Amino acid sequence: MVTKRGAPRASTGDKKLAQTVGDSAQQIWLAGLGAFAKTQAEGTKVFDALVKEGRAVHAKTRKAAERKVGGMSNALGRMAANAGNQTTDNLHKLEQIFEKRFARTLNRVVVPISKGIQNLAKRVEKLSVSVHRLAGGASKKTAVKKTATKKTAARKSARRKPAK
Repeated sequence: MVTKRGAPRASTGDKKLAQTVGDSAQQIWLAGLGAFAKTQAEGTKVFDALVKEGRAVHAKTRKAAERKVGGMSNALGRMAANAGNQTTDNLHKLEQIFEKRFARTLNRVVVPISKGIQNLAKRVEKLSVSVHRLAGGASKKTAVKKTATKKTAARKSARRKPAK
């Protein structure tokens, strides 16, 4: 059927369908209002329950994280101790190498100097004996004793500090 204005006329089945859709929309609207009212009334209870569960989860994850960090801390401590021991060992080895090389160098320098000083001491002794023979004709033993006595006296006087 067509109306005067040219629009099709609704049949009874269409009216029932529209009525059913309208009723469903009304029920959905009322359910939403009911859910909203219930959420307002029980919202703080739900919120408090969620906070309580969040605290429990936080405590569990914190304990797990502390265990992991503790294990890593122990491992790092052992690694640091090992590195310290290794460093000490390496320094000790380096010190030994340095001492050996220094001793070798010192021997290269000191031995010739020591031999040179011994040679000079022998020459001085011979010259002293010769000088004493020329001066007074004393024997070699007397000249050596006099030279040794003079050296000892010179050392003692050099050690004494002048009085103030």
